[in-house]
Amino acid sequence: MEFAVSREGTTLITLHGGSDTTARDDATEQLAATLERLEDDGTVTAWTIDDADVYEHPTAPFDPYTITLEFSITVVVDADDEETATSIGADAIDDVLESADVKSVTYTSAPATSTA
Repeated sequence: MEFAVSREGTTLITLHGGSDTTARDDATEQLAATLERLEDDGTVTAWTIDDADVYEHPTAPFDPYTITLEFSITVVVDADDEETATSIGADAIDDVLESADVKSVTYTSAPATSTA
């Protein structure tokens, strides 16, 4: 049986930007491009980026911004029951984010599972 497993979380992206707004926009575009590529590959079935905030401002000229991005991600897995699907899906999400080089991931919710 197919199940959709979703998680919400945050990630940090550090980059150079001309202003708070530019840095947030650039970080959002960078994460969106990564998640779109995963969706195109068929690994991820849905994703959203909910918010982007400055986590750490530059302390000197030309220092980078660190941006916190809130996101949700969904994968579809095949399993016999919801409990097994939740475990498989959570592992799949971990693996796909790690392989896509999304760093500093902190999950803000337990995996949510529903029939696909």
